[in-house]
This record gives sequence, structure tokens and C-alpha cells, in this order.
Amino acid sequence: MMPLTMQREGDTAVIQRVGGKEEVRRHLENMGFVPGAEITVISINGGNVIVNVKETRVAISKEMANKIMV
Repeated sequence: MMPLTMQREGDTAVIQRVGGKEEVRRHLENMGFVPGAEITVISINGGNVIVNVKETRVAISKEMANKIMV
């Protein structure tokens, strides 16, 4: 397992675990970041990540991406 920030543009991965405080985990789950979900990295800009999750493009900060283990 490694954090989402270690992926490269174009990589596809499956979420293994979502860490962080309960509030942060709930926010990420509401956006579709749940264990077992497949994500594709669209773009990385200054550590911030744009991913495709559940057929939706979502931009998240580097801090949040570090809490998502793939």
C-alpha cells in the first residue's frame, strides 16, 4: 500500500484504506473515496491531485490525497 500522491498521471488503482480523522474520512467517502473503489489519476499539479472516481472527476489537496492508501 502507498498513498495516492505516489501514483503517476494515468495510473489506475484500487483504494485499500482511507485514513485521517472521522470528519475527513466521512467527507472523502461522500465524494466516492471508499475502499474497493477504482480510481484513475488524471493530473497532478504541485501535489494536488485530480482523479476519476466513480465516473466523476474530483480535485483533492495533497494533504487529503496522502490519507488515501492504494
